[in-house]
Amino acid sequence: MPANAITAIVVSHDSAEVLPACLAALAGEGVPTIVVDNASGDDSRVVAAQRGARVIANARNEGYGRGNNIGIATAATPYVLVVNPDLELRPGAAAALLEAAGRYPDAGMLAPRIVEPSGRLFLQPRSLLSPSHLNRSRTMAAPEGDACLPFLSGACLLIRRELFLALGGFDPAIFLFYEDDDLCRRMRDAGQALVHVHEAEAGHGRGRSSTPSPQRRFKTRWHLAWSERYVARKYGLPQPSPVRTLENLAKALGYGLILRREKMFAHAGSAAGALAWGRGETALAREGLTALP
Repeated sequence: MPANAITAIVVSHDSAEVLPACLAALAGEGVPTIVVDNASGDDSRVVAAQRGARVIANARNEGYGRGNNIGIATAATPYVLVVNPDLELRPGAAAALLEAAGRYPDAGMLAPRIVEPSGRLFLQPRSLLSPSHLNRSRTMAAPEGDACLPFLSGACLLIRRELFLALGGFDPAIFLFYEDDDLCRRMRDAGQALVHVHEAEAGHGRGRSSTPSPQRRFKTRWHLAWSERYVARKYGLPQPSPVRTLENLAKALGYGLILRREKMFAHAGSAAGALAWGRGETALAREGLTALP
């Protein structure tokens, strides 16, 4: 792998449990890492520093996209590798991604094959932001080699840094969810290919980046509902039906009556995010953040 070609960016928030394996895999690939810590309440910063990562300690939780913007702006290599803390690169993955970037100069972003704990290959066949003719069914066949796809998962992305900065990075108005879809859409609109690299592989824990709790479930579902409406408006797409909000309110009440707290918080969060959007509230205001990270 060429020296000084790539820097990994890992955004952490209460990720101390999964960071050691993630950072060990990056170190094994010879990839220097910047950990952008979003005000963790656990030992994420200490864990990252002990394992040789450069740590940027945010005073507040800036969210996924904004945290990556901070790390990528700090990096000085031609390529950056965005990596979720619950993802582990398999041996040779970083080199395979860089080699593919050389083969495909029109690729703005490249991603490895992402394998879930069950052994299933994770692909993103559909997106709210994709034209209908590019959306695929959930039974789409897995690529048998390198392939151009309409969208790539933000769990692991090799990105040409100058292009990322020229496009404005991840949308700073989004705190969580759809920021990777939005970036993929803008890359494609700019004429850049999105390439799935067969020879690069990574394991992904999906949803293990932070310790789960009912309150965190409420927050994530709030942002999912809000961000869906934000990107729909951004690209002139139909807004979700108000009926969905009523259904989530009813489900939250029903699960509350039978003391199913996890599901109650989840549906309540979805309804609250939708209602907040309707009132004109922003995701940044909810988190006490300003327009720019």
